Amino acid sequence: MRIGKPELSFWQIFNMNVGFLGIQYSFGLQQTAINPIFLYLGAPEEMLPILNIAGPVTGLVIQPIIGAISDKTWSPKWGRRKPFFLIGAIIGSICLFAFPTSPVLWFAVGLLWILDVGNNMAMEPYRAFVGDKLPEKQLSLGYQMQSLFVGAGILLAMGSIVLFQKLFGAETVSGDGVIPTWMYYSFSLGGILSVATVLWSVLKTPEIPPSEEELAEINEAKNKPFIKKVTQPFNEIAIAIKEMPKFMWKLSLVYLFQWYALFVYWQYITPLFMKTMGFGISEAASQSAQMSLTYNIVTMVVALGLVPLTLKYGSKKVYAFSLVGTAIALFSIPFIDNMILVLAPMVLFGIGWAAMMGIPYTMVSKVVPQERRGVYMGILNMMIVIPMGIETLTFGPIYKYLLGGNAVNAILFGGVFFVIAAVLALRLNVAEAKIKN
Repeated sequence: MRIGKPELSFWQIFNMNVGFLGIQYSFGLQQTAINPIFLYLGAPEEMLPILNIAGPVTGLVIQPIIGAISDKTWSPKWGRRKPFFLIGAIIGSICLFAFPTSPVLWFAVGLLWILDVGNNMAMEPYRAFVGDKLPEKQLSLGYQMQSLFVGAGILLAMGSIVLFQKLFGAETVSGDGVIPTWMYYSFSLGGILSVATVLWSVLKTPEIPPSEEELAEINEAKNKPFIKKVTQPFNEIAIAIKEMPKFMWKLSLVYLFQWYALFVYWQYITPLFMKTMGFGISEAASQSAQMSLTYNIVTMVVALGLVPLTLKYGSKKVYAFSLVGTAIALFSIPFIDNMILVLAPMVLFGIGWAAMMGIPYTMVSKVVPQERRGVYMGILNMMIVIPMGIETLTFGPIYKYLLGGNAVNAILFGGVFFVIAAVLALRLNVAEAKIKN
C-alpha cells in the first residue's frame, strides 16, 4: 500500500521548484553563449553543429538511465530524487565556472559534454520529483510552477548576457583564443545559481519515504545486475515504440523539421549578426541574447492565451499557424539591420515557441493510454533530441557546400523547414486518433 500524499501549500510547491531556476539558467547559456565561446576559440562556423552534438546524445542516453536508477533508489537522509539533481547541479556548476577559462577549443567542447551530463542528470529526476510529492489535484499547479522557473531561468540567463556585455563588453578582442572578461560574469552567476537554487529545494523539501512494499522492491532491485537496471527502461521504450499510435508517427515528422530548424537558428543567429550588422562576436552574442529574451517574454505572455484559440479553431490549425509565423520571423530577420527593429519578428517566434512547448504535449496526452502516458512523453522527448542529433551531423556540410558558408542562408533554410513542419502539422488529427485508439 502506497503512502498517501498530503496537500502542500503554495510556498511549499514554490520551494520544491526553485532548483529549476538554476538548471534552466544553464540551458539558457547553452542556447546563446556556448557557440560564441567556440567562435572565440577559433571554431569555423561550419563546425558549430557537430560541436553541439553533446546535447542530443546526453539527452537521449542520460535521462532514461538516471530515471530508471532513481526509481529504485532510497536514502533515509537524502531521499530518492534529490541526490541525483544535487550531484547534477554540482557537476554543472563546476563546468560553468570553468567554461570562460577554456584555453583551447577541444577543452570547451569537452566541458560541454560534462555540462550536459550534469544538466540531464538533474533534469530527469526533478520532473519525477514533482509527481512523487504532489497529490493528483495539485499536479497542475506543481508543473505550472516548474514552467514558471523554466522561463525565469532562461530569461535571467539572457538578461545577464545582455547586461554584462553592455557594462563590460567594450574591450576589443585581439583574435582567436581570447574570451572577453564579460563572459566570465554570466557563467559565474550561472555556477552560483546552479548549486544555490537546487540546494534550496533539497533543504526545504523532504521526500515522501517509500512504503514497505516499495522499499522491498527497491531492495530487490539492488540485488539485480547493473546491466539489467540500465536496460529495463530501454526495453519498455522499445515495446511502446512498437505499439505507438500512428498519430505520434505523424508528429515525429513535424518534429523532425521543427527541431532541426530550431537548432539551426540557435547555432547561426550569432554568426548572422556578425554578417548582417557587422558586429564582433561580443556584440553579436549580446544581440542574440536580446532576441531570445524577447521571444521568451512573448512566450510567457501568450502561452495561456493559446488555450481558448485551440478550443475554438482546433489544436492542429493553431499549431500549424504558429509554425508559419515562426517561419515568417526567420525569413525576416536576415533583412533587418537595425538592432531594435530586428526584435519585432521575435513576437511571431515567441508565439510559435509557446505553441511548440504546449500544444504537442496536449495532443499526445489525448491519444495515448493513460497508464502509459509517462513512457510516451519520454518518447516525445526522444523525438526532440533525435532531430537535433541529425542536425549536428548533417548541417555542417550543408552549410559549407550548399549554403556557401553564409549565415543568412542558414537562417532562411531554417525558415523553409518551419514551413514544411507547418504543412505536416495539418495532418495531425486528434479526434480521428482517439477513435482508432
